[in-house]
Amino acid sequence: MWGGRFGVAPDAIMQKINASIDVDKRLYAEDIAGSIAHARMLASRDILSARDAAAIVKGLEAVRCEIESGSFVFRTELEDIHMNVEARLAELIGEPAKRLHVARSRNDQVAVDFRLWVRGACDRADAALREFQRALIDRAEKHAATVMPGFTHLQPAQPVTFGHHLMAYVEMAGRDRARFADARKRLNECPLGAAALAGTSFPIDRSHTARALGFERPTANSLDSVSDRDFALEFLAAASIAAIHLSRLAEEFVIWTGPQFGFVRLSDAWSTGSSIMPQKRNPDAAELVRATTGRLFGSLIGLATVMKGLPLAYSKDMQEDKARTFAAADALMLAVAAMTGMIDDLTVDEARMKAAAGAGFITATDLADWLVRELGMPFREAHHVTGRIVRRAEEKGCDIAELPLADMRAIEPRIAKSVYAVLGVENSVASRTSFGGTAPANVRRACRAARAKYL
Repeated sequence: MWGGRFGVAPDAIMQKINASIDVDKRLYAEDIAGSIAHARMLASRDILSARDAAAIVKGLEAVRCEIESGSFVFRTELEDIHMNVEARLAELIGEPAKRLHVARSRNDQVAVDFRLWVRGACDRADAALREFQRALIDRAEKHAATVMPGFTHLQPAQPVTFGHHLMAYVEMAGRDRARFADARKRLNECPLGAAALAGTSFPIDRSHTARALGFERPTANSLDSVSDRDFALEFLAAASIAAIHLSRLAEEFVIWTGPQFGFVRLSDAWSTGSSIMPQKRNPDAAELVRATTGRLFGSLIGLATVMKGLPLAYSKDMQEDKARTFAAADALMLAVAAMTGMIDDLTVDEARMKAAAGAGFITATDLADWLVRELGMPFREAHHVTGRIVRRAEEKGCDIAELPLADMRAIEPRIAKSVYAVLGVENSVASRTSFGGTAPANVRRACRAARAKYL
């Protein structure tokens, strides 16, 4: 490729460290699409004859068929996907293949290939997260009125419904999808034609190739075009945040499937056993999703570290971008699919959830609200009175709903028997009718709204 300048072949170790074909061969479809667009543009500007362009396009389509059929032989000595495709094209069509690389460099070639791939990865992530939302909404509709404890600090706080809890993750996934869509919109500019770093003296039409490849416009600065990897960093950032959300739900599955909670059960399809303990039923799928977050964080920080000290324009360090991005995209897709499968598979123990929702004085806030609403008591005073009632119930070993009225009146004489109506967990969740609250009617409306918005 650069034999005119060099008189000695690269050292074997140099060849090994320099080659990227094992990683970037995944870009074959994007590389061929970019080359076809480039050839057709060159022909439209009379830089390349129509006959040569037609031969190049036909040859590139043949190369694509060979790769997709598995008959293509990738050669390490050719370094990367670009030179592997170009070398095979030359074998197939001869002299016209040598004319393809006019007015471009591997720098803008890899930039357009990688942008195309990341754009597709954003679309794939969006589709997977949409299916994840579908599973959550389906399950939330079934459990819009299934009472469970809501937690703060992992301590019982207030009753909620399981459907409401799941819908929180629908909102998280919606923000994840918006981040991928935003990243996709920002990356959708075409660097092809920036050449090595300075543009080209040939009368090319960059808008032509941008349109042909589905980009909104060409990139505006040739230096930035070949040195920018913001689009990969944004993808990795969006993927990392999505992984955080998946990991939080996975952690809850790990907790909820244990006998101490017993809220849900995963079938054999999503559980594993132990090599020594016959009774074990491990939520390994959830644990592995939880662990996947580390890989995505590592990819993001790794690429950010590569990019942070690079002067303009292209540096070989940037060859590290693809392995990290490919690995992160693969990990995210697997994690989303696993969580979607687990949600579809869940068996919910509604009785166990309801029993847990009644423990830990979880309707204390309802009692405080009743004191404010019925007795006109300032909330801070109601909070104090309720705290004393909770302490009395704790001393007597019962829940506040089971505490005799006389004990409550010993603390606040104006408390009436009607207070017991707000102390049941079903009444508690039904009362939370403010927008975004956990009342079953709210949850059902939220499910309908989410279907319309996201699905």
